[in-house]
Amino acid sequence: LVRTLLLLYLIYLRKAVKGFGQIKLFRKDFKKGDSRHYLMYLPELKALAGITRREFESVHDYHWGIESFHRAIKQVCGVGRFMVRESQAIRNHIFCSLTAFIRLEKMRAEAMISNWYEVQRNLFTSVIREYIVNNLTSACPNYLP
Repeated sequence: LVRTLLLLYLIYLRKAVKGFGQIKLFRKDFKKGDSRHYLMYLPELKALAGITRREFESVHDYHWGIESFHRAIKQVCGVGRFMVRESQAIRNHIFCSLTAFIRLEKMRAEAMISNWYEVQRNLFTSVIREYIVNNLTSACPNYLP
């Protein structure tokens, strides 16, 4: 079924981009049993024909690094969450987010953290603990942490 759908999609794609040129199809299998298909295009046919699986993997890994960066700078460094409208304030926020990401990457490179999300998780855990302890002591005065 998957192969049939893929072939139908490729036939559709070929008709939709008629005159675009040739493409090369790669399949990447993942640990959980699912797979993804990637199309690769180069304007020169000889260059496209010469693309090997290893070169595709290299391009894919590079692309995945960029995607991971975008996800982390949005989720961990808050690049998309700001409540300002002035252009200088927006630039300041983006600069601070990039600086925060660079510090996280430096910490990861120095093995201070194992991934970018660790600091956020640890900070969140300590904040929750402090909130619970503070509220527990006010609700139960005899409680000693």
